Amino acid sequence: MLTEKHLNRYADVLIWGLKTARSSAFKKGDIIILRYHAAALRLAEILHERILQWGMNPVVFMTPTAVMETNHFQLSNSRQLVFRQPGEQELYRKANGSIHLFAPDSITHLSTVDPKKIGRFAVSRKPLRDILDNREAKGHFGWTLCMLATKELAKQAGLTIESYTDQIVKACWLHRQNPVVHWQDIYKKARKLKKWLDSLSVSHYHIESKNVDLEITPGNQRRWVGLSGHNIPSFELFISPDWRGCRGVFFANLPSYRNGNLVSNVRLEFQKGSAVQIDAEKGQAFTRQQLIMDKGANKIGEFSLTDKRFSKIDRFMANTLFDENFGGSQGNCHIAVGSSYADSYSGNPADLTQKLKQKLGFNTSALHWDLVNTEKKRVAAHLSTGKRVTIYENGSFCY
Repeated sequence: MLTEKHLNRYADVLIWGLKTARSSAFKKGDIIILRYHAAALRLAEILHERILQWGMNPVVFMTPTAVMETNHFQLSNSRQLVFRQPGEQELYRKANGSIHLFAPDSITHLSTVDPKKIGRFAVSRKPLRDILDNREAKGHFGWTLCMLATKELAKQAGLTIESYTDQIVKACWLHRQNPVVHWQDIYKKARKLKKWLDSLSVSHYHIESKNVDLEITPGNQRRWVGLSGHNIPSFELFISPDWRGCRGVFFANLPSYRNGNLVSNVRLEFQKGSAVQIDAEKGQAFTRQQLIMDKGANKIGEFSLTDKRFSKIDRFMANTLFDENFGGSQGNCHIAVGSSYADSYSGNPADLTQKLKQKLGFNTSALHWDLVNTEKKRVAAHLSTGKRVTIYENGSFCY
């Protein structure tokens, strides 16, 4: 388990992440939502103290336990399922920041719940997420999150609690006296990479590995984003493409836990931007149900690459936060089916209306599900000039 020293360093990194993630500066009296699982109580206490010392107003919530979540889906009638507590919208309209501490006591407890119920619940929460997305686009809101080791996570990842904790310590630089310095260094390196990627006039990207043959069209008015403080850790650089130009096959060789369901070896075939064939070695029925959650659920909202020189993560962690940042020997490429990110718009994100999103091919959905490939691969950028440039190979950007 993390020591008191580790937890204090984690808090330092999270405050850095929160400040970095927001496009405008926080001011005294801002509202910071602090959510935590019970196992993250000590880190929540440390952060609560830091937020007060910072001059902000913390609003604290404990995340429902596995038993509470299970009861919600199994016992709720149709109205209870989508119930939103009074004051929730008002809080979201006034919140300036959010920190979420993820430390679940179970990640499989929803495996017996009807996926349609989970889908209806997710769709009912989308308006609240939209409020925060709009506030973030205007520079009024920022967020970050992290994960702590639990016996459940270690068990599902096939690791000891000690090995699992060690992955977190190394990935977040908690073994260093001042981890924020290391995050700032990687942040600067990532900015140079994003500037290089944005300088290329790309018609489409071609991703090739043993089981992937996929073309991604970036679309107009796009920029690469990532390593922005939003997730701790986060080493990925990504873009929200024009979903309409995506075609070919993507294969996720890294397993994924979603809503209590273990899914492995997902294979998606895209035609004209939509997944027309959905297969999985394990969890196929669940996967297919997720991708019909709404109109945008079977389309690509994100295309991402992680450089192995940044990430120290080299084990399956049974959690997307770490798995989407897998470094290992070959880095990783992942896509997210579902919603896109407004901050990938090269203009002012506040101007990205729903009408403009549709025009530019930004996908909209209540779903956002990252699916990860860690195979040896090459990613080529086909430029508008007809030239072909390899931008990523053997787990690293070619810059």
